[in-house]
Amino acid sequence: MCGIAGYISLNNIINEQQLKQAAFLMKHRGPDADGYYFSDDKTVGLAHRRLSILDLSASANQPMFSADGRYCIVFNGEVYNFKELRQQLSDKGALLKTTSDTEVILQLFAEQGNACFTSMNGMFAMAIYDTVKQIITLSRDHIGIKPLFYYCDDTEFIFSSELKVIRYIKEKQLAINKKAIPYFLHLGYIPQPLTIYQNVFKFPSASYCEISIRHGSFINTPETVQTFWRPEDQITAAPLKDERIAKKKLKALLTDAVEKQLISDVPIGTFLSGGVDSSLITAISAELTAHKVKTFSIAIDDGKYNESKYARAVAKELNTEHHEFQVKGKELIELVDKLLPAYDEPYGDPSAFPTMMVSKLARQSVSVTISGDGGDELFMGYGAYRWALRLNNPAMALIKKPLHIVSGLLNDRIERAGQMFNFPDRHNIHSHIFSTEQYYFGERELSVLLTTPSFNFYELNDIDVAGRKLNAAESQSLWDLKSYLKDELLVKVDRASMQYSLETRVPILDYRIVTFALNLHPSLKINEKGTMKYLLKEVLYDYLPRELFERPKWGFSIPISKWMRSDLFYLLDKYTSKEMIEKYNYVNFERVAAIKKAWIGGKDYLYGRLWLLMVLHWWLDENQL
Repeated sequence: MCGIAGYISLNNIINEQQLKQAAFLMKHRGPDADGYYFSDDKTVGLAHRRLSILDLSASANQPMFSADGRYCIVFNGEVYNFKELRQQLSDKGALLKTTSDTEVILQLFAEQGNACFTSMNGMFAMAIYDTVKQIITLSRDHIGIKPLFYYCDDTEFIFSSELKVIRYIKEKQLAINKKAIPYFLHLGYIPQPLTIYQNVFKFPSASYCEISIRHGSFINTPETVQTFWRPEDQITAAPLKDERIAKKKLKALLTDAVEKQLISDVPIGTFLSGGVDSSLITAISAELTAHKVKTFSIAIDDGKYNESKYARAVAKELNTEHHEFQVKGKELIELVDKLLPAYDEPYGDPSAFPTMMVSKLARQSVSVTISGDGGDELFMGYGAYRWALRLNNPAMALIKKPLHIVSGLLNDRIERAGQMFNFPDRHNIHSHIFSTEQYYFGERELSVLLTTPSFNFYELNDIDVAGRKLNAAESQSLWDLKSYLKDELLVKVDRASMQYSLETRVPILDYRIVTFALNLHPSLKINEKGTMKYLLKEVLYDYLPRELFERPKWGFSIPISKWMRSDLFYLLDKYTSKEMIEKYNYVNFERVAAIKKAWIGGKDYLYGRLWLLMVLHWWLDENQL
C-alpha cells in the first residue's frame, strides 16, 4: 500500500522539488521510503511513497524498472494472485529478482501490455511508463478499491492517490466544481468521475488509458479510457438457485480470497465489529492461520452505540488475540478536525470517525488489517432493498403522493419514512432510496434549497444490464456496488486507515466473489422469511453459533445528532449561519434556517441534512480558492 503521483508536461516545465514536496503530503500513505523518476527532457515526473508490506528490502522500492530498463512503474495496492502470476512468468523463463508483486506486474505488462490488467486479482492503482514509446499507462482495479485522481488541461496532466497533491501543484489554476455540490447534498459524497474541483476527476474503476507524450494525447475525451471489466457484463441469464451448490461455492471463494489476502511480510489482523461480515472474515482467517489472529474493535462510551460485547463474544469463540479499545466520545469528537484534511473534499459519512479511531489504534500492533466491507451490498444486508421492492409495485404511481402527504401528518418516524414516496422520477429511484435512507436531500428538496437548481441525476442512476432482467432489489444492490460502495464506503476505509499508515484489505470484494454474488438468485440473499444476507449467514454458521447474531443490525455508528446538539453545536452554528451561507451562495439561507428550526424543535431525522450543509460550508471556508 502506497501513494503515487505523476506529472506530465508537454512544455517541459516539471519542477522536481515541487513534485517531491507534493508527494511528501502523502507521507502517511508511505512512511517507509520515497522514490522519484524524472525524464531528462523534463516532460515526465513520477513519485512514490512506500508502505512496505511485501519484500521489505530496498530492492522492492519504487519507482521500479523492468529488467531491460524500458518500463518504469509506480504502484499503489496489492495484487493478491501475484504468486500464481509469478509462476506463469517463471515457466516462460522470466528471472525475477524480488519477492514483490510490483516486479511481477512490470514483467506481465512487458509481455502482455494492457491485456494484463484483467488477470490481476487485487486492489490497485498504477502508472507504467514506456520510456521507448513515451507512453504512460494508468490503470485502476476491478472494483475501484484504490483511489486515483487526475488533472488535465491542454499541456499538463497530473495524477495522484490523493487530491491534496494535485491541489498543491495546481492551486492557482483550480476552481470549485459547482456541479459536484448537488451530488454531495443528495448522497453525502461526490461520485465518479466528479471531484470538488473543475478539471480534476476520479479515474474510473476497472479501466486503463494510454497517455502519449510524443503525440500530446491526454485524457480529455471519454473514448481514451478503456474499460476491461464491468459488473453488468458478468450477469448471466440464469442465476444460481441451488442452495447447497451455492453455499459450497461461496465458502470456497471466500476461503481462497482470505487466504490470498493473508499474505504479508508484516503483522496482520482483522477489524472485528461482531457483525456478520467481519466475523465471517475473522473466522476464516482463524481457520487458515496457525497462530492466533489479532482482532481489533472499539467500545464507544455510549450504551446505544456500544456493540463491543458482540465482538468480544466472537473473539472468545474463535480464540483470537483480541484488542478492544475503550473510546470516550470526546476522543472521537477530537477527530472531527481531521475529517477535511484526510478526505480532501466534502465527505459526509460520520462513521469515518470511528473508522479513523480503530485504524489509529490497530496500527500500534499491525501494518495490515482485513475488513468485511462489501457483504451488505453484494448479499443484500440493507433495508434499502426491501424499499426497492415496495416502491416497484405498479400501484405506487397512484398512491405515492397520498402516502407522502399523509405521512407528514403523523409522527416523526412515519414522516421520515414517508420521504420514500416523494420521488419525482422512477429512473432516479436508486439514488432516491439511498439518499432517503441516509436522511439526506431528495431531488424535490434540492430544487428549492439550491440557489441555482441545475442538476440531473440520470447518468448517476443508469443501470444497463443485458444478461437478464433484474428485480428491483437486485438493481438497487448493483447501484450500491457501482456508486455507494466505491465512492463512499471504500473511500472512507482507504482515507481513514491510510491516515495512520495502515493497509486495509477487503476480501469479500474479490472480483470473483462479486461475480458470484451478481449471479446468485435473490431468494438466497433475502429468503422467503425475510432473512437478509441469508446465504452469507449460512456460511458463517459453519464457523460460529447462530445465536451470536440473532439481533437487529446496527452498523458502525456514532451519536452524531446528539453531539451536534452539544459538543459540535458551535460548528453547526457557525457553518449554517446566515453570514456563512450567503458568503458562498450555493443554498438558500431561508431553507437552511427552516430545516435547522425544525431539527431543534424535535425533528431529529433532519440531522443528516444539517450535517452535510455544515461539512460543505466548513470545507468551502477552509479551502478558499
